[in-house]
Amino acid sequence: MVNSEEKIKKIAELSKLSFSPDELKSFTSQLEKIINMVEELEEVDTTGVPFTANIIEGINVLREDVSEKGTPREELLRNAPDAENGYIKVPTMIDNGEAGA
Repeated sequence: MVNSEEKIKKIAELSKLSFSPDELKSFTSQLEKIINMVEELEEVDTTGVPFTANIIEGINVLREDVSEKGTPREELLRNAPDAENGYIKVPTMIDNGEAGA
């Protein structure tokens, strides 16, 4: 593969990765093997073989999406440690630079 080491360097740069010279040689070798395997697969005659996106039948195993009445707000707020104006009140987690939060 021509300039494969340079391609690995470019991919690493785009991915914000850095490799030692030994790692670069290793990845270059691995990439060459992968490309050779893909080229070998491209040579396989698949004439008459039906295209399959999935190897199993796509069956919807999820329940039907049905709207159901939820728990009343008053009941939920009774279980909350603190509430205000119909909402659950939680402690401030982010300091915006002002005193008290």
